[in-house]
Amino acid sequence: MPTGSHPAARRIFGAPLRYVQGPGALSETGPMAAALGPHALLVGDAFVLDMVGPAVTGSCQPAGVQVTPLLFAGEITPAEIERLVAAARVLPADVVIAAGGGKGIDAGKAVAHHLRVPVITLPTIASNDAPTSKIYVVYDEQHRLLKVEHMPCNPHAVIVDTALIARAPRKLLLAGIGDAISKKFEVAQCHAAQGPNIFGGLGTRAALALADLCFETLLAHADGAVAALERQSPDDSLEAIVEASVLLSGLCFENGGLSIAHSMTRGLSALPGTAYELHGLQVAYGTMVQWHLENRPPSFMADMRAFYRRIGLPLNLQQLGLPRTPTDVDIDTLATLTLTAPHMRNFDRVLKVQDLAQAIQALEAVPL
Repeated sequence: MPTGSHPAARRIFGAPLRYVQGPGALSETGPMAAALGPHALLVGDAFVLDMVGPAVTGSCQPAGVQVTPLLFAGEITPAEIERLVAAARVLPADVVIAAGGGKGIDAGKAVAHHLRVPVITLPTIASNDAPTSKIYVVYDEQHRLLKVEHMPCNPHAVIVDTALIARAPRKLLLAGIGDAISKKFEVAQCHAAQGPNIFGGLGTRAALALADLCFETLLAHADGAVAALERQSPDDSLEAIVEASVLLSGLCFENGGLSIAHSMTRGLSALPGTAYELHGLQVAYGTMVQWHLENRPPSFMADMRAFYRRIGLPLNLQQLGLPRTPTDVDIDTLATLTLTAPHMRNFDRVLKVQDLAQAIQALEAVPL
């Protein structure tokens, strides 16, 4: 459907109120929380509470904010959300501070949503763009996706302490890069198809521009960021990659929309091995499939394969965790389930199972 065919459709852009990034950024938590009230709940698992608790409390106390920790058990299921909310309801809370990786941050968002208070996110890793978004994902007891919930608005603040990020495992940063690398291409497909963004409106030109910037930043700074992790010391490259993976990637997916790369996670979650791989690494593989379906030039594919190989992103299903050479049944399962994802409609043509299967086969056939 050509752009402009729905002149009355609203274009919507949403974002966190504040984004703060840099070494020692946790010191900003207190002033940010104080603007919301004197009582804060700090949600995180035991490891994260030990990691950030003293710094958060040390920042909040001088600002007149009392911090009460709320221990997250580790899996964001309906039962765990119910337990956390029940514990939170007997405590004074003007704001929830959600700390950790994707699950910990989503747990804090769930608590804030049920309490109807704002949330501040404190990511301790840069493996995904959950810290900036208004959504959180709920799983069943078998870790299968159950539903995606929406808060009324994005976080009040996102505070990213890159001194913490620099000490995280390399694989987690790679997952963040893998999640972000798809955005230029998914946003472009969604924009062309006039698909809705997470706010239910059309994407803006700002989302397209941010998606281009995100991709350019990843290519320019990924190697340097990986080197900074080896030194466990943030530098300009790591700062750029964290901004791309947390802020830009989040703004792109919410405001620009998604397409095939993220739809692939629906199928990858059903294969042995790949089902338990990090979301961003699944998306990195899905992006390769999307490039095949977009008929990208051989020179582009060669360049991107070299980039993946150099920094350590998965080039085939076995590198993503599949414990065998993929069978026709594996590929058919992957293609069939991927087609059930709602984002599949955001593409330049209607795809069938055989289209996806052929793209996956072509990708798997390329020598490493």
